[in-house]
Amino acid sequence: MEREAAVTERTQACLASMIGAIIGAAAGYLFLSEQGRRFRRRIEPALDDFARELSQFRGTVAKASGMASEGWAMLNEAAGNSGTPQLRHPNPHQTNPF
Repeated sequence: MEREAAVTERTQACLASMIGAIIGAAAGYLFLSEQGRRFRRRIEPALDDFARELSQFRGTVAKASGMASEGWAMLNEAAGNSGTPQLRHPNPHQTNPF
């Protein structure tokens, strides 16, 4: 059992080293070579567009969530549940994760 643990630790260390080397090589290419700088300038607008689309999607999900909450409230009202609605989250004041 100890040998398996040692092999697993060794494998994890090798894998972590390889991933670090790949990330370092990519960063070096993108920031230190002329071809990497050109490539980075080409992909920056695409990344900005992606971030903008992601932000719009987040807004859409928030609107859909609000509409779903209103729909449930209307359904409960129509069903005759006049009691105070139970909050799904005890503290409605949450910070924005983005």
